[in-house]
Amino acid sequence: MTKQRANWSPYDNNGGSCVAIAGADYCVIAADTRMSTGYNILSREYSKITKLADKCLMASSGFQADVKALQKHLAARHLIYQHQHNKQMSCPAMGQLLSNTLYYKRFFPYYSFNVLGGLDSEGKGCVYTYDAVGSYERVGYSSQGSGSTLIMPFLDNQLKSPSPLLLPAQDAVTPLSETEAVDLVKTVFASATERDIYTGDKLEIVVVNAEGIRREYMDLRKD
Repeated sequence: MTKQRANWSPYDNNGGSCVAIAGADYCVIAADTRMSTGYNILSREYSKITKLADKCLMASSGFQADVKALQKHLAARHLIYQHQHNKQMSCPAMGQLLSNTLYYKRFFPYYSFNVLGGLDSEGKGCVYTYDAVGSYERVGYSSQGSGSTLIMPFLDNQLKSPSPLLLPAQDAVTPLSETEAVDLVKTVFASATERDIYTGDKLEIVVVNAEGIRREYMDLRKD
């Protein structure tokens, strides 16, 4: 008789997809609002996007309990920074802090896959993409989550960022206008929802520009 043992994991994957696109003077961060486990939908109204600073937002997929713990840690660190420096953290500084925080937990990682988006000190759009242990890169666009294998080829085809090996270094921002970027995000999610069961219900789009932050919603497939 084969021995049976309990197979417990401290992690779960709650699915969902996130996308960020950086433009010349804006950044678009988007994510669906479905949270699942296995074949069960736990919530159809769960926001995966959090505001970290006035010009910096993070979208996260993966294990949402770890995402919540990570968000609380970053909020606490940002509050300390504000008391010490009397100003908000810039998006590139927050990008480095997120990398350090994830890398510090590399032996028992936060099971979260993040894209960070916002405006840098020059007012240009910036997007940082991460793995679970803090390796990160500044890019013109990125996608994370269960639908990223469907979304990323679509974005590559439409936007084709310059190779990081080119010298002198090319600017990573995408050539699209703000409206075109929002339309592209709507198209990629409508496409991903058709094939990925963990992406759906509603799309939340956040646009960051010099005027501030604007939110938009679009219905996706609910099956």
